Parts: sequence; C-alpha cells; structure tokens
Amino acid sequence: MENRVHYVRDTTFDEDRHQARTDAAGQVMATLRNTVVSLLRFAGHPNIAAALRHHARDFNRPVTLLLTC
Repeated sequence: MENRVHYVRDTTFDEDRHQARTDAAGQVMATLRNTVVSLLRFAGHPNIAAALRHHARDFNRPVTLLLTC
C-alpha cells in the first residue's frame, strides 16, 4: 500500500521537486496529499490524476467530495 501511495504522490503531485523546506511544511503537505489520495480512492476514483482534473473543473466538486465522505 505504501508504494502505491508514494508512486501517486511522486508522479501526480511531483513531490520530489517540492520546495517547502521550512519547519514541518513538507510533512504537512505530504499529509494533505495522502488525505486527497485517500478521499479520491474512497470515492471510487481509480485514476487519481484524472480525478484531480475532474474535481478541478468545478469548485463545488471538492467541497461535495469532502462533505460526502
């Protein structure tokens, strides 16, 4: 499971080039990314990149996702 989440974070979110290096910013961003991946998988989206694009098209979709999960 960890490799699956890491692969998505690395390829979809391009996490290796992340610039937040102060205090706990990197850890906070990784936690937020893990939460997003988990919510999208829980909602039944098999392709995280496509799900991110889908939810980015309408600002109501992410809010609806948060309220229904």
